[in-house]
Amino acid sequence: MLKKLNAVFLGTPDFSVPALDILANHPYINLKYVISMPDRPAGRGQNLKSPEVIDYAKNNKIKTFQTENINKEDDFIQTLEKEKIDIIIVLAFAQFLGDKILNLPSLGCFNIHTSLLPKYRGAAPIQYAILNGDKTTGVSIQKMVKKMDAGDLVYENEVTIHPEETGGQLYTRLKFEAALGLNTLIYNFVNNNIEYKAQDEANVSFAPTLKREQGHLQFANEGYESIKNKVRALYPWPGTYCFLNKKRLKIFHIEKSTQKLKPGTIEIKDNQLLVGCLDATIHLSDIQLEGKKRCLDSELINGLQNKELTIS
Repeated sequence: MLKKLNAVFLGTPDFSVPALDILANHPYINLKYVISMPDRPAGRGQNLKSPEVIDYAKNNKIKTFQTENINKEDDFIQTLEKEKIDIIIVLAFAQFLGDKILNLPSLGCFNIHTSLLPKYRGAAPIQYAILNGDKTTGVSIQKMVKKMDAGDLVYENEVTIHPEETGGQLYTRLKFEAALGLNTLIYNFVNNNIEYKAQDEANVSFAPTLKREQGHLQFANEGYESIKNKVRALYPWPGTYCFLNKKRLKIFHIEKSTQKLKPGTIEIKDNQLLVGCLDATIHLSDIQLEGKKRCLDSELINGLQNKELTIS
């Protein structure tokens, strides 16, 4: 019987749960702790809510520890040292790890990242792959160093991005691809089949945290493919929008029209809401005007009292 690896998992959101589930149920893993962020106020009532990985751990009777900064928890770090940890797995933890943690496990700390590193280091690799019109992305696992997402690669798997796929849909697929990658990594360690590959620093690119204002569509200054990629990538968050008669108009889906409009102009034609961009005319087919429910553009048009429209 092969020796089980003593493991610790660091993660926070629902995205981390499938990978945690792999660890918790793996025949070659002793999962010692799940570490995450503190509970936060959430919802209309602002009641405290635990991170999803903490809910999972408590439901499965796994020890937990929550902190704003794991690097400052000297007493807990001493507890981990006594556990003789072999491996630490990190996925969407939202904290940098200092030397005390990085040097704690005998095999190292390994971060699961949803891009093909060194492409899209940072917080939002899923969305940036779609924003940039990439046809593929993937899952990488790297041995962590103090520089963000820069360690040697121990696992890579390419994933096709479908032409109409949204950020939310790709997010869902990749959280399971990440779990499958972790499963492969564990067996590679158990079978002494690990290979380390240095990242090519000449090909590094970054995917910084998304901001709400990135979703503001500038029809007069952007082409159709750029706008379509934004609509796809930024759904469901932060979402894309413009201003129709100075009211925020959320945009969930667009199509290319055969009509011809000047960039930055908007018209109603054949009961469709049409906007001109740099190289095409866009049909805003699935929308939500400020103060109203999400609907088809034809439904919104029927309810508009003023058909003289401006867009910004």
